[in-house]
Order: sequence, then C-alpha cells, then structure tokens
Amino acid sequence: MENTTAQKLTALLELQAIDSALDDIKKIRGALPEEVSDLEDEIAQYETRISKFEGELKEIEESIEQNRAAMKEAEKLIKKYEEQQMNVRNNREYDAITKEIELQNLEIQVGEKRVREAYTRIDRKQEEIDGVKARVEERRKDLESKKKELQQITGESEEDEKKLLKERDAAAQQIEERLLRGYDRVRNNARNGLAVVTVKRDACGGCFNIVPPQRRSDIRERKKIIVCEHCGRILADVEDETEEAKLNRTRVRRTMA
Repeated sequence: MENTTAQKLTALLELQAIDSALDDIKKIRGALPEEVSDLEDEIAQYETRISKFEGELKEIEESIEQNRAAMKEAEKLIKKYEEQQMNVRNNREYDAITKEIELQNLEIQVGEKRVREAYTRIDRKQEEIDGVKARVEERRKDLESKKKELQQITGESEEDEKKLLKERDAAAQQIEERLLRGYDRVRNNARNGLAVVTVKRDACGGCFNIVPPQRRSDIRERKKIIVCEHCGRILADVEDETEEAKLNRTRVRRTMA
C-alpha cells in the first residue's frame, strides 16, 4: 500500500534526524579524516618521486658502464693500432694509424669526462632522494599521530555510528526512490546538511526566510510535498509557538518600536 503524503513527510523527518546525528559525529572528528587522507596522498606522491629519481639513478649508472665499455674498446684499438705502426710500409700508413690512435685517445678523454659528470649527477640525485626520504619520514610520523588521534575519537562514537547507519538504512527503505534522490540532492547542496526542515516562527528552518500564511496552512495539512521557494528544502511541518513565546516576541517588538 502506497504511503500517504503525511507518512512520507514523517519518514523524511526521521531520515533527516538520523543524518543530522551522523553529521554531529563527523563534526566531532573535525578535519582529521581529510588530514589523514591528505597525508597519505602526499606520502604517495613523495614515494612516486623517489621511485622516479631511483630510475634516473639507474639510467646514469648504466651510462657510466656504457662509457667505461667504450673506453675499454678504445684502449684495445689503441693497442692494436700501436702494433700495426710497427709494421707500416710508408709514412702515409703511419700517419693514418697515428690519427686513429689520437681519435681513440680523444674518445677515452670524452668518456672519462662523461663518467665524472655522471658521478656528479649521481651525488646531486642522491641528495634529492635523501631530502625527499627525510620529508617522507616526517610525514609518516605526522600520519601515525593523526591516525591514532582519529582512531581514538572514532572508537568513542563507533557503536553509535553503527547503530545510526542501520537506522538510516531502515528509514531510507521507507522512502520512494525518486523522493530519496531529491532528498540526497538537496542535502548534498545544503551547507548545513539540512534537506528537510520545519517552519519555525513563520520562517523556513533552513534559510530563515518568511513563509507566507497560506503556504504555512498548506504545510500543516501535509497533503502534498512543499518546498521552500528560496532554498529548495522540503518543508515538512509547522512548529506553532506557545502563547508565552508569542507574548515574549510581542514585548520585544514593542520595546524596539
């Protein structure tokens, strides 16, 4: 059997009360969950950077080995050319071999220079890695401290939160899907998390804009879903002031006048 509008509004008010209680629990935790998440992301970024630097180190070390291999090859060629010089038949052959030896010596000098530069780059890169690792260690200590603090706060409200989440699931099942989607949309856009409010002192309980008398009368009847024309929140009921509250408000107005 389909729920009446009054039953739907009652279910929405119940869901809002549960969500507000859950919001209160989250407020106690403050910004700790976000801080923990941010620290975890920061550490992951640092670790990615370290991995990149270590990859660059490996490439530099490989270039050193390649240069050393080239230098050894040049030394072998020099030895070979020197042996050939002993058996030349004319000056032209001697000069050609001499040029080859000079060329290989130049290759060795270039290789030595590249190796020295590579070791300098290794030292600089290692300093960068050490610096990042030091920052990671600091952030890990901060993360451990924040996690302990969050666990302590969470532990104190864990049972209440579990109970409220179960109640929320049960309450949500009593509301039709289309209405629930609308509720979630308004709630997500509301700064204070209120999607369903009552009219208090003739004003919307969410944005505090005045609700006209005829609209208040329609809300009291609870025959249809009415939303605030200013903020879009669902106006589920009207809280009538007690005679004492009305009298006090009248006195305040007279005093101000």
